[in-house]
Amino acid sequence: METGNRVRGGTPQLTPVDLDNVPEVDELLGRLGIGILDRTVVSTSLGRNDNWSGTGADGTEVFVKRISGPDRDARMARTIAFCAAAGNRVTTPRLLGSDREHGLLVFDRLSDSRSGTELVADDAFTEALCEQAGSALAAVHALGPAGFDTTPHPLPPTGHLEAVPYSFYTRATAAELATWRLMHGDPPLADALRRLREADDESVPSWGPIHGDVRLDQFLLSDGRLYLTDFEEARVGDPARDLGAFAGEWLFQAAMRIPVTLAESSPIGHTPTHEEIIATGVGEIEQRSPLVRRFYGAYLDRAPGPVRDDKELAARAAAYAGWHMMDRMLATASSSTRLSPVSKAAAGIGRTVLLSPAEFTSSLGLEA
Repeated sequence: METGNRVRGGTPQLTPVDLDNVPEVDELLGRLGIGILDRTVVSTSLGRNDNWSGTGADGTEVFVKRISGPDRDARMARTIAFCAAAGNRVTTPRLLGSDREHGLLVFDRLSDSRSGTELVADDAFTEALCEQAGSALAAVHALGPAGFDTTPHPLPPTGHLEAVPYSFYTRATAAELATWRLMHGDPPLADALRRLREADDESVPSWGPIHGDVRLDQFLLSDGRLYLTDFEEARVGDPARDLGAFAGEWLFQAAMRIPVTLAESSPIGHTPTHEEIIATGVGEIEQRSPLVRRFYGAYLDRAPGPVRDDKELAARAAAYAGWHMMDRMLATASSSTRLSPVSKAAAGIGRTVLLSPAEFTSSLGLEA
């Protein structure tokens, strides 16, 4: 994806990859009867995949994604399988067509949509939207498993806990290597991550279809409805993974807010004490726990019976929330030269939760 220099409202806009250089997009849209996109209004969104939003010759508004990378075929297959199973049961954009050879997916475009990340930035991801998010994930977890990928989820990456491969070492950033050094020097954390992976199998009573990559930016709000998107990691697994990722997103938001709140509430030149940092973190988490509680309550109201009867669901979800914090640190490190103090603090919170997840279900909001 190319970054252009167009500016709208003071914010640089992304420039889409030139569709004239990707003729297979027009060819697919032609086969679907949509026709080529109007080049004057086509736009793109930030993401790891090239994408185009626009209006076809027949007036249909579409979102086209081109999946790339060595695991393209698997991600394509998981997305198509999910959309086939979901039908009208999950609030998600409709898949209009695909081209497996070129990694293309065509969806209905959501008009004037805003991502969950944008909503959070504007303090507009409300409890009512959290309820919609819980309902959406409950619908996913209620789907039948036929057609879903059955391979184990790749995260957490426990294969790196002893040592990272040479191929990874040679292309890793300094921040990534620093992150893994911290994890290699923490045997209790490594044991907790291994237990999390070992528990993710068919013995889980609520085992079934999951999203597999829940983040706030996977939710889009359009015309008052919250849509769940991006099913490239969908498979059968532990539903606690999805629930914990949603709770972990809010835990991460709380951690990111700590230095801002301290700066706003402290005199100029004051260095916060450890006690002040902890107290601020607790306060930030408490502010967000009602959002997760509303989400979790709505989820349980609509979840299938085996999920509601799973007595360990909340504790496993809390563990995944802890892992989510570690995962966010790794994601941040992949594009950084050094680990920021905020990233380290977030990872420290995640570690604490991961080591004793049952103790944090209530404070995270993972209770009915």
